[in-house]
Amino acid sequence: MVVTHGSLQRARGRCALTIGSFDGVHRGHRALIERVTAKARELDLTSCVLTFEPHPREFFAADSAPARLTRLRDKLALIAQSGVQRVHIARFDARFAALSAERFIKEVLVDGLRMQWLLIGRDFRFGERRAGDYAALEAAGARYGFALEAMPDVLFEGERVSSSAVRAALAAGDLRSAERLLGHPYTISGRVAHGAKLGRGLGFPTANIVLRRAPPLSGIFVVEVDGLGRGVASLGRRPTINPVPVPLLEVHLFDWDGELYGEHLRVRFLEKLRDERKYEDLEALRAAIARDARQAREYFARYG
Repeated sequence: MVVTHGSLQRARGRCALTIGSFDGVHRGHRALIERVTAKARELDLTSCVLTFEPHPREFFAADSAPARLTRLRDKLALIAQSGVQRVHIARFDARFAALSAERFIKEVLVDGLRMQWLLIGRDFRFGERRAGDYAALEAAGARYGFALEAMPDVLFEGERVSSSAVRAALAAGDLRSAERLLGHPYTISGRVAHGAKLGRGLGFPTANIVLRRAPPLSGIFVVEVDGLGRGVASLGRRPTINPVPVPLLEVHLFDWDGELYGEHLRVRFLEKLRDERKYEDLEALRAAIARDARQAREYFARYG
């Protein structure tokens, strides 16, 4: 998969395209991308995804924007699994936000990406003040010679699949519902950083992953780490000692003895054990961590 970003150079060949933020790359997103890749093969076009960084809602209202489900790196990896050939990442800044609907169609879609076929949802809005809609794209298709198709909502087990639904399930600690909507276990990845080594002092050394943004869930979880095995993790602000302003992911691996500083880990969340809480002293915290680790081991004994 070819990934381009920043200034958009005119594409060499024409493409079949879909557009969106694709946060989480859930079942609905994958259905959208799979339809694009199938149509691209049918029409002998390049399959292409246009996405944005940052998320438009983060640009307009950073304080009230929803928590991200996936980092950009993970989003691209998930999109690549769907077989798309190209992703262009548009920098969503003041200049991009000020593009009129007509300029977005002409400069970005037609001239830049050389779109010949487009798949979107009927509620898709674009351009300055979200003035562009499906009808505007239909009219533009007649002018510029591209075909347009509307993607219906994707339902799974009777529920509409959306990033908002996934966030709600994660916030409620319902990892099974989140996994059903995503089509895969919820995962956070990041690089291991040096910490205060509090866990080591308590007898439970942890790999600490500093998160740039607040995640959509918090608490104590049963986890697996790709290539390293099983464990228990805390995701939160460490209220008992050394509180942190941005949530920290601390992973204690059961069968690992070594240094992981600087390593990039992928942590899969399997079960929520409890909410984060503040303890009276370190001894109470140590006892709570021991219970969490025991419960996580019991989970793996039950489910393999």
